[in-house]
Amino acid sequence: MAKEYIPSHDIIVVNDGSNDDTESVVRRSGCTLLSHAKNRGKGAALRSGFDFANEKLYDAVITMDADLQHQPKDIPRFIEEYSLYHQDVIVGNRLGDKKKMPLHRVLSNTITTFLVQARTGAAIADSQSGFRCIASGVLRKIRITTDGFEAETEFLIKAAANGCTFSSIPIETIYAGEKSSMTHLATTINFIKVLFKQY
Repeated sequence: MAKEYIPSHDIIVVNDGSNDDTESVVRRSGCTLLSHAKNRGKGAALRSGFDFANEKLYDAVITMDADLQHQPKDIPRFIEEYSLYHQDVIVGNRLGDKKKMPLHRVLSNTITTFLVQARTGAAIADSQSGFRCIASGVLRKIRITTDGFEAETEFLIKAAANGCTFSSIPIETIYAGEKSSMTHLATTINFIKVLFKQY
């Protein structure tokens, strides 16, 4: 649980239109809840979280996906890396150990990371990883405008264009056959649009 590493009141949960018991669970946990009336996409959820973090004047934020593929125990390593080196963007790298990752994910993540590196010229280890630490100064300079999964690529391209510094730390990622909400064709098309768009 993230609460083992970060105080509950500093944990922001964005409920992107879910109609399950997410809201009641978050309220009982003492974490901050932001809700969208309907599903708007990952980019929109990130934008809501970033806006809230800017209002609260946090020094940095750590983003995590909610599909149980990230280990909360890695949170202190992001905090340590940021405290020691003050990089603008720290990306959790899943590609160092590909044994637990499905082959199609290895291929797609490797290819998209190569393309983002070529586009930005930045040493970004895993461009599709949602486990990141981002300095608040970056969030004040950059605003993502896309609503889907391509927002993570948009963010990296804009961050690189603004001269942000990057580093990475190895993280463990869990794949246990979870159903992804990602539509592969649409996601690929949107990724290509973002990759070649001029910002």
